[in-house]
Amino acid sequence: MSNPSETLDALGLLCPLPVLKARKRLKSMPVGAVLRVLADDPAAIIDVPHFCSESGHQLLSQEDADGHQIYLIQKSH
Repeated sequence: MSNPSETLDALGLLCPLPVLKARKRLKSMPVGAVLRVLADDPAAIIDVPHFCSESGHQLLSQEDADGHQIYLIQKSH
């Protein structure tokens, strides 16, 4: 598993804010960096993988933990 370079705490934020904040954070990160996103919005389960496939970033993992999800996204470009 890749070590995250940064963590984005999107707990309590509703769609589309977790994805918008992830997009903004990824823009400032170097290619290959890994962003760890914490989200508890039920729509994030659909939105984050869709964002990754549309934007070309790689979703390394998606898991549930204590009432929220943890996503690891690797910046591809």
